[in-house]
Amino acid sequence: MAKKKLDPDEPVVIKKYANRRLYDTSSSAYVTLDDLSAMVRDGVEFVVVDAKSGDDITRNVLNQIIFEQESHGENLLPITFLRQLIRFYGDQMQAVLPSYLEMSMESFARQQEQMQEHMGGNMGSANAYRMFEEMTRQNMAMFQNALRMFNPSADAGAEPSAPAGGGKRDEDLSSIRDEMEALRKRLDEMSKG
Repeated sequence: MAKKKLDPDEPVVIKKYANRRLYDTSSSAYVTLDDLSAMVRDGVEFVVVDAKSGDDITRNVLNQIIFEQESHGENLLPITFLRQLIRFYGDQMQAVLPSYLEMSMESFARQQEQMQEHMGGNMGSANAYRMFEEMTRQNMAMFQNALRMFNPSADAGAEPSAPAGGGKRDEDLSSIRDEMEALRKRLDEMSKG
């Protein structure tokens, strides 16, 4: 349910009323969370404001859309990721994580497009596996660079020399490595199947 905007440079304004109803000001119609989800998939930029206070509540509504998708069995976010995300609240890395996640998602979207282009050309499973490995290397390098930006004196790839805080970080990195290995195995199984 893509909406046409009057001004293509301005996001569509969605007003949320106390009764939880969402009103699309560009089409003068009430919309649902499913409609907003479709707008996101269609690339329609929108902002959600509280109709009474005028506060920007876009983040809350987007979180609600994700929660609804997850609760309907469309599990995109692994439990390990959710736990790690929760751990970052109040942590020193909280300041750098949003930028890192945004860069990661942009990189993933670009890589997905590249992979689809290559797969369209009947790329062999060995080539797909190598391409996936390269994407993994790039993502790990991006993560290490993000860690270095946060703490330039530390080498993100090196083992910590002091135990202070290293245990949790090592556990998180180990968990990420395990997830990456599981993804590699799944891709390999898919390419063989």
